Amino acid sequence: MSLTGTRVVDFTRIISGPFCTQLLADLGADVIKIETAAGDPLREQGKKVEGLSWYYAGYNRNKRSIAIDLRHPDGHEILADMIASSDVVVENFRPGVMAAMGFSDERLRKLNPRLVVCHISGFGSSGPYSHRPAFDFIAQALSGFMSVNGNADDLPLRSGLPVSDLVAGLYGALGVTAALAGLREDRAFRSLDISLTDGLVSLLSYMAADTLATGEPPQRSGNDHPLVAPYGLFRTADKPIAIAPSNDAIYARLLNAIGRDDLATDPRFDTNEKRMADREAIRLEIEPVLMTASAEEWIERLNEGGVPAGPVLTIPEMFDDPQIRHREMVLPVPHGPHGTVRMLGFPIKSTPGSCEMRRPAPALGQHGDEVLGELGYDRDRIDTLRAKGALR
Repeated sequence: MSLTGTRVVDFTRIISGPFCTQLLADLGADVIKIETAAGDPLREQGKKVEGLSWYYAGYNRNKRSIAIDLRHPDGHEILADMIASSDVVVENFRPGVMAAMGFSDERLRKLNPRLVVCHISGFGSSGPYSHRPAFDFIAQALSGFMSVNGNADDLPLRSGLPVSDLVAGLYGALGVTAALAGLREDRAFRSLDISLTDGLVSLLSYMAADTLATGEPPQRSGNDHPLVAPYGLFRTADKPIAIAPSNDAIYARLLNAIGRDDLATDPRFDTNEKRMADREAIRLEIEPVLMTASAEEWIERLNEGGVPAGPVLTIPEMFDDPQIRHREMVLPVPHGPHGTVRMLGFPIKSTPGSCEMRRPAPALGQHGDEVLGELGYDRDRIDTLRAKGALR
């Protein structure tokens, strides 16, 4: 892939940073994960099989690990040598921690004038909240993201996934790849400042646009679309299905598919504005028809009629779905003594040169000797560093 030959020094842990560097590694970069003797806390989280956290394994595939005492002077020397010979540094400490370690942007620039540095944090490196501790839940709350989730009469609702961590990781990887574009000899030092909160604010889409236009906050609408009706979950004879007629033309196809063309000229429903004003009334016309056949039958019939419709799957059901299986969105990865780990596949498909699984997630410090050898350290020096406690 396009990042083959790019070396990344990875100071990250937990989710946002490791997801960023996982994406870079999947795209071909040589990612060297810097860990302390305790290792990434994610190694101890999630379900373990044969002693290995599959949560950790998924976010740290295609990486190498070196365990260094970050407080040891010789440990700092190792890091300086690695940074000087690399292309990218990614970290997700609280702002100021890298500088306190002796690796401020100014020092990093001196070590490597062509370096790309990606800082990921809860609120960014500037502003009144920059030094506050932050996790995904706080970013979801403060960004306004939670305020638009759930039903109108419910409390604001968080996303079940750590969406701000994942979005920050995506933006970090996008920023790094953009900064790396072009010829290496023409590249200048670049420092990226990625915030979990900024990332979620950037996703607010038309809800932000409408609020900026009117000054009014959007109302929560649960599974119903806030701008279109009918649109949402509908009951069938056995289980609910998702139906998404996003405009008048697809609404007309829906009516045709269910045999209710008469509703197209019904003065109660002949515009989207009228249908939005009384969602329940249009639902009461449509849902009884849907309840005369199974979800599978309706999904087939609606899609044939040009109406987007699909099942509401659990995660185990999704993994068995023929489309997901065809797209290889679950990969079996051998992990030596830990057996085979099933993990999420590559969402980026490319021809030629697609992402590939080059190596499983590393054991703590597994590649220390290998990485230092590539930097020119001989066997005696590596053994001395380990004896002194700089290298774990």
